[in-house]
Amino acid sequence: MNLVSTYKCFCDETRLRILNVLKNGPLCVCHLQEILNEGQVKMSKQLSYLKKHKVLRSKRWNNWTIYEIQEGDNPVLESNLKCLQDCSQEISVFKHDLERWKSLMERIGSGEMSCPTEIVDVSQKYTNEISKTVSNQNNCGC
Repeated sequence: MNLVSTYKCFCDETRLRILNVLKNGPLCVCHLQEILNEGQVKMSKQLSYLKKHKVLRSKRWNNWTIYEIQEGDNPVLESNLKCLQDCSQEISVFKHDLERWKSLMERIGSGEMSCPTEIVDVSQKYTNEISKTVSNQNNCGC
């Protein structure tokens, strides 16, 4: 992976928002559109850009196109994603996107939406973590 190519991927707010959400796990294009409140054309253009620069990978499942962050040997990408994660709680648009992601995961986890298995798995992992947190708060010994 080319250093300049990786940094070009971080030079657009929509691409940063996509990466901020996808660091939690794979999502379909329609989910990303909903979370970011962006149109299909803009979303597809940005996803194609990230895929072309090997930051994302995609796979098809029936009519779904699922995107996820490319795992591998790219320390520049990994360190910048960690920085993005640290900053995401301080910048309102990123916080809002993460709140919308959480809401989507809860809807998927409740069976309200039919999704590919790997997205349901991410949803279940998220809802299980929430359940553990609530359980630990209730068992604090107070």
